[in-house]
Amino acid sequence: MELLIKGSTELNKMFMALQRTASGLRHDFGEVENLQQSLRGARDFVARASARIEESILSDLLLVRPSAGLLTPNVTHDGDGRDEFVLALSGAGNFVRGNPHFAISLALRSNDETKIALVYSPIDERLYYAESERGAYVFSAYHSARIRVSNLSEPSDVTVAYNTSDARATIGDVRRTGCPALDLAWVAAGKFDAYVSDPLDFAEIAAGDLLVREAGGKIQMDADLVASNGCIEL
Repeated sequence: MELLIKGSTELNKMFMALQRTASGLRHDFGEVENLQQSLRGARDFVARASARIEESILSDLLLVRPSAGLLTPNVTHDGDGRDEFVLALSGAGNFVRGNPHFAISLALRSNDETKIALVYSPIDERLYYAESERGAYVFSAYHSARIRVSNLSEPSDVTVAYNTSDARATIGDVRRTGCPALDLAWVAAGKFDAYVSDPLDFAEIAAGDLLVREAGGKIQMDADLVASNGCIEL
């Protein structure tokens, strides 16, 4: 096959599956913008759209690794016990309100380690991706560039994204975007210097975890999820 992006054949097949799914999701986004007078109706519509993502992409992913399982926030499909695709629509709350800041997060894990990660923003068609021990990249308009975390450390200089329910102390220029997958991708790309969150469904952060680490950052998943450039004390 002709490779679309720098990386393995499996990575490119996963990206093509994402692109096919994203085409339908962009149509759904146009529809949900017409439902803003009924928030309940919009939520129901987005829930159905999320389910369609899982259905539409599963057949494509099984062509990549036929015996792999599938993990989403709503569905667990058992596979061979070794390989597993981890999929989520991140930023669904934004989608519901007609806000284009959402993404599809997709990871391939083998023997409990994430090997391939993709975070794809369907509206601006921008992809963040990584393969284990091969670095992290951003792809847009047929151009790939390697990404790295920032090197900022002074509290007055940094921008930190938060997804927390309590009124804890914050540092730097604070952002709350509502899309954890893109928040992690932006830490990897140096757009944010750190990200702090309450615990999240693993399906939503599996790809972002590898992106941050391959871009030279650090990530911890304890009581809180903390991803950073490694220069900031949080």
